[in-house]
Amino acid sequence: MARIVDATDRALLARLMEDGRVALSRLAKQVGVSRPTAATRLRLLADNGLLRVCGLVDVLQMRGLTMALVGVTVDRHQLDEKVEQIAALREVTWAAVVTGRYDIMAEVVTEEGVNGLYDFLNTSLRSVGGITASEMFVVLETRNKWMRLPAALRRAWL
Repeated sequence: MARIVDATDRALLARLMEDGRVALSRLAKQVGVSRPTAATRLRLLADNGLLRVCGLVDVLQMRGLTMALVGVTVDRHQLDEKVEQIAALREVTWAAVVTGRYDIMAEVVTEEGVNGLYDFLNTSLRSVGGITASEMFVVLETRNKWMRLPAALRRAWL
């Protein structure tokens, strides 16, 4: 069940989105609540899956990494199962069920340029099964795109 986010929660989240490294005491003061209240609110937001604090990187500024968007059409519209399987692939940063030409869109980050993208299509994505078509769009440039690297790349790069 979705948790209701009130004005205080929204204010805390807004300040964190501006500066994720802000001290808890300063955050509480900016929002106008006590430090324990801010700590409890943030813990509840995290416990309910509404907040995750992590370091973000600009992938296109990291030499050796390539980003692409992949549109996927699945057989027999097994959307829930397939989006979970695709999201779990080591190169995928996010996957979503969408409307339009494709059933699922995913963002992929790989090493080794087009060879890494080819390996993703030919090995990783193929392992999911039940995919009738896919189309890949290589990302050449982004604006305001900070992201968390996929777990496998975090271990390899950081």
